[in-house]
Amino acid sequence: MTTVGSQDSTGPMTRDELKDLACLGFSADLVMQSFCHTAAYPKPVDVVTHHTLPDFMRDRGGVSLKAGDGVIHSWLNRMLLPDTCGTGADSHTRFPIGISFPAGSGAVAFAAATGVMPLDMPESVLVRFSGEMQHGITLRDLVMAIPYAAIKSGHLTVPKKGKKNVFNGRILEIEGLNTLKCEQAFELSDASAERSAAGCTIKLDKEPIMEYLISNIVMFKWMISEGYGDVRTIKRRIAAMEAWLENPVLMEADKEAQYHTVIDIDMSSITEPLLAFPNDPDDVRPLSEAAGAKVDEVFVGSCMTNIGHFRAAGELLKGHGQQVPTRLWIAPPTKMDEAQLTAEGFYSVYGIAGARTEVPGCSLCMGNQARVADKATVVSTSTRNFPNRMGKGADCYLSSAEVAAVAAIMGRLPTKEEYLQAYTELGKKKDETYRYLNFDQEEAFAAPAKEIIVDADLLQNAREAHARFVA
Repeated sequence: MTTVGSQDSTGPMTRDELKDLACLGFSADLVMQSFCHTAAYPKPVDVVTHHTLPDFMRDRGGVSLKAGDGVIHSWLNRMLLPDTCGTGADSHTRFPIGISFPAGSGAVAFAAATGVMPLDMPESVLVRFSGEMQHGITLRDLVMAIPYAAIKSGHLTVPKKGKKNVFNGRILEIEGLNTLKCEQAFELSDASAERSAAGCTIKLDKEPIMEYLISNIVMFKWMISEGYGDVRTIKRRIAAMEAWLENPVLMEADKEAQYHTVIDIDMSSITEPLLAFPNDPDDVRPLSEAAGAKVDEVFVGSCMTNIGHFRAAGELLKGHGQQVPTRLWIAPPTKMDEAQLTAEGFYSVYGIAGARTEVPGCSLCMGNQARVADKATVVSTSTRNFPNRMGKGADCYLSSAEVAAVAAIMGRLPTKEEYLQAYTELGKKKDETYRYLNFDQEEAFAAPAKEIIVDADLLQNAREAHARFVA
C-alpha cells in the first residue's frame, strides 16, 4: 500500500487500532489524515479530534490536513503515484491513477502500519467508451451512462428483489477516455463506489498524468512552506513523483486479457443528460423523464465535483442575475478551490443568487450534519441518494452541476430543450470554465515552492526504486 488515507469520522478508531498494533512509525510510504466529515459542524468530541489527531499522525510520519482544508479524496488524489496501489477509510477512496481498495478503520490501520493489506483480486468488468460527446453532455453524464448501459444490456437491475449487478465486488476498468484530465477521471472512478465495485482503474495517456504530477509537486512544496508535515514524508513523495516524471512509464492491460463482462458505450448516442432518480444511484434515466418536477433544494458539492463545476454553476447563475427560487447549497471540495473561486468573483455571484456557502468538505453529501428540509425534493451533485441520507423523507435526484444549476434557477427540472438552451451560452466559455487548478501556474503556490529543496539522497533513492518498479 503506497498511499493510505484516513478521515475524521473513523480516524479516532484508526488511531486506537494503531495503538493496539504498537505502531510508532508508518511503513506505508504516505499516510494522510483529513478532517472533511466533521469540519463544518463539529461536535465537542470532533473539536478534540481536530486538535489531537494531527499530532498523532505526524508523529508516525503521516501527513495531516486541517479542519476546513476540504475533502479527503480531492487532496489524497493529488498525492498519488501512477500505477501504485492504496487504500482509505472511505468508500469513495477510488484513485484516478493507479488503483485503490477502500477499507474499514482496522484494515486502514494495518495498511498504514505495515505497508501491506491482504487482498483477493477479483475479476474485471471492462467499460469501453467510443464516439464523440454531444452538445450539453458532461462527464457526469458519462458516469451515469455506465449503469444506464448496464441496465439496457441486462447486467444491472434496479429493484432490490432479485438484484443483479455485474459490477458488484469486481474491478471496473474504463477505456476510451485516454485524454481526460486526472480531475475528470476521478468523476468516473469515484462513482464506482455506487456500482459496488471493489475498485476502479482508468486508462489515461501520459500527458495528463504528467501535468497533474508537475502541479502536485508544487502543491506539496507549498504545503511545506505553510507548515504542513511530516516534512520528510512529503519530500519523499515529491522525489518519487520527480523520478516518475524522468521516466514516465505506464502499465497497460495485456492484449489477451480476459474480462468477466465487456460493456461498450457509444458517446454519440447520449443526447441528453442522465440523472439518478430518487432514491437509488442505480436508477438512471434521461432528464426528459423527470422534466417539470418541482425542486426545493439544490446541492453543488462533494468529492464528485471540481473547480470547473463551480465555475459552470456560477456562469449559469450569473446569467440569471438574481436570487433563485430554491435553497441552493455550495460546498467546494478544497480551500484552494474556494480561494480561486473567490478571486474570480464567483462567491459574489453565489451571494446574489442567495446561495448558502459551506466550509470546504463533505457538507450535505455525508448526511451526518447539515440536512435538507424534511420531504424536500433535491437535485444534487453528490455521490449517492439513498433514502433519508440528505434529509428525512427527501427525494433526491443526482445530476451534473450544470443540470443542478439550471434546476436551481427554474425551481424545477428543465426539459431537454431548456437545458440545452442554457448550456449553449456556457459552451461558449468552455475552455475558460473547465480549467483546472495547476499549482505550478499559480504564483501564490509557485513562489514559495521555489524555496523548498528536496534532498539529493531522497531523489536518488526514488530513482532507484522507480527503476526497479519499471524493470
